[in-house]
Amino acid sequence: MKLHFSLFFFVFSLFCFSQDLAILKYKGGGDWYGNQTALPNLIAYCNANISTKMNPKPETVEVGSSDIFQYPLLHMTGHGNVFFSETDAENLRNYLISGGFLHIDDNYGMEPYIKKELKKVFPNKDLVEIPSNHEIFNSAYKFPKGLPKIHEHDGKRPQAFGIFNESRLVLLFTYESDLGDGWEDPEVHNDPADVREKALKMGANIVKYAFEN
Repeated sequence: MKLHFSLFFFVFSLFCFSQDLAILKYKGGGDWYGNQTALPNLIAYCNANISTKMNPKPETVEVGSSDIFQYPLLHMTGHGNVFFSETDAENLRNYLISGGFLHIDDNYGMEPYIKKELKKVFPNKDLVEIPSNHEIFNSAYKFPKGLPKIHEHDGKRPQAFGIFNESRLVLLFTYESDLGDGWEDPEVHNDPADVREKALKMGANIVKYAFEN
């Protein structure tokens, strides 16, 4: 019990003094490194508009490393396969239940793999769709219809799924939206300015929620 309390206090102290996000590197061959201009642009937007003071260049951390506990927010993306070892899954679970937050942005094609691997992290929990009245859609900016649509892909409606631990949203999975593409430099996808603005505002909401909850 003493060891558990000490670990909790250590993690809590890190989250209290840290206000940065990191890219989550995972195994399986998926392109965890995709959307290379996305997070620097999101960070710059948040620092300019919601009073964060994040490092302009995000660090990369491996899912099985204790380094993840230095960051209140982890961002994960990709198009393909994802694999978590049992050690990875346990480390990520401990991170999330200790106060961390994971945003997984499906860059198209990631969904079947990540759903399977999340069962290793939380065997008794399922992804549930997050309603549009949740705080994450109503913090820095208002999204009365929920998650915005940034890229068409299969033409499906955008959906935000989450995993909750003791009523706190600890994991957000954004599907058929592709926020990260909207965060990229304008010339990468040639998205209209208003579409990029929606993506950045939703990203700012995610950052604000992760840092304050």
